[in-house]
Amino acid sequence: DQFLDLILEGSRQAGKKQAWDFINDKKTFPLLARLLGASDFLWEDFLRRQHVNLLPLLKDYRDAPLIKPQTSLRKELNRIIAKAKTDEARKEALNRFKDQELFRIDMKHIVEPGTSLPDFSLAISELAEVIVERSLIDCQAKLTKLYGSPRLINKKPCPFAVLGAGKFGGREMGYASDIEVLFVYGGPGRTSGKQGIENSEYFERLAQEFLQWIEAKQEGIFHIDVRLRPHGGKGSLANAFDEVCTYYSADGLAAPFERQALIKLRHIAGDAALGKKVEAHRDNFVYSGAPWDLATALDLRRQQVKQLVEPGQINLKHSHGGIVTLEYAIQYLQVMHGHRYPSLRTPNTLRALAALIDAGLIPRATGENLRKSYLFIRMLIDGLRMVRGNTKDLVLPPADSDEFIFLARRVGYQTEDWQAGAKHLLSDIEQHMKQNRDFFEKMFGKV
Repeated sequence: DQFLDLILEGSRQAGKKQAWDFINDKKTFPLLARLLGASDFLWEDFLRRQHVNLLPLLKDYRDAPLIKPQTSLRKELNRIIAKAKTDEARKEALNRFKDQELFRIDMKHIVEPGTSLPDFSLAISELAEVIVERSLIDCQAKLTKLYGSPRLINKKPCPFAVLGAGKFGGREMGYASDIEVLFVYGGPGRTSGKQGIENSEYFERLAQEFLQWIEAKQEGIFHIDVRLRPHGGKGSLANAFDEVCTYYSADGLAAPFERQALIKLRHIAGDAALGKKVEAHRDNFVYSGAPWDLATALDLRRQQVKQLVEPGQINLKHSHGGIVTLEYAIQYLQVMHGHRYPSLRTPNTLRALAALIDAGLIPRATGENLRKSYLFIRMLIDGLRMVRGNTKDLVLPPADSDEFIFLARRVGYQTEDWQAGAKHLLSDIEQHMKQNRDFFEKMFGKV
């Protein structure tokens, strides 16, 4: 009813014929049922859009590939932003483009079941990189008007780089993923403007502007996360290269989990030479061959389970056997053996797993089962996030609930007997999580 009201309202405006042609197409309602039945969030997002923008997207989505090359995305976005005359208009144009492309990717993934999780992840990651790159350009332009260009002490231009971390760094983003970043600049100095300021202040303001530039549609969806940085939440948003090198070093203050987290670091935007220098330092630190503090890592994992998992609940991220169990197992092995096997030095989980198999560190049959488990749990997480419209709640609903039955159908367990499909899903969850637990404990010990 709400959709028909939207069309009737639009029929008094431009696009009347196209709207009614779309409604009269026998393919329309099966498409809408599959798309909008997947998520209340997508339905609400659908209704927020003007039909003149929405109907072409629904009609033409088949013609666009799931994964648009960055060159195509960049060209489309730059053309749109070139029409904007103010900073606020450029910001609005960027976020409108981001939301439209996210909706297109989500729709393609839902309506075309053949799309794989790695391809879905890559499509979102490609979009996120272009959005970050363009946001940095516009934020730098805004601040340069106020303060001039940042210079090093020797008067040369001071470089700045944005590096991705977490799922963003690994090019494995999912539905409702956030964007984890690290901001690094070249070093001390001062900006060139009449109202010049120290580089440290300039890049702190640049980071603050950047955080406000990319707007999250809903909690967690393309939210900018800056927790991975020297001294965490107590530290500056942007850090000089030498400060990064000092903190992330054998004699620095970085905790073992921060060494592990740097595995995912990857240059995204800004000065490429500086970005590669940060990556090179990361390799020297993470894959130095220095002993991995496994006891501290396991204790942290126990604390996660104790603090973040309620008794009797299954948390797809933090429960023992969940996605973190697999990711941590792979990352522990990367840190422990990366100094001997350069192929392990990758921020992507599935590529790291394949490298571990090729190096003989994980038996091939075991590795293939772990790959299937990883893709299965990631699929479940995306399904749960899509149903709920946020990243935070990854606790499975009770197995006998309508929500669990709906989740089962959302992720492909579509039998005539809905309860039988839900039971099948529960059985598969238990099997995969047990396999993950057994592998982790065989390799590293009890949690």
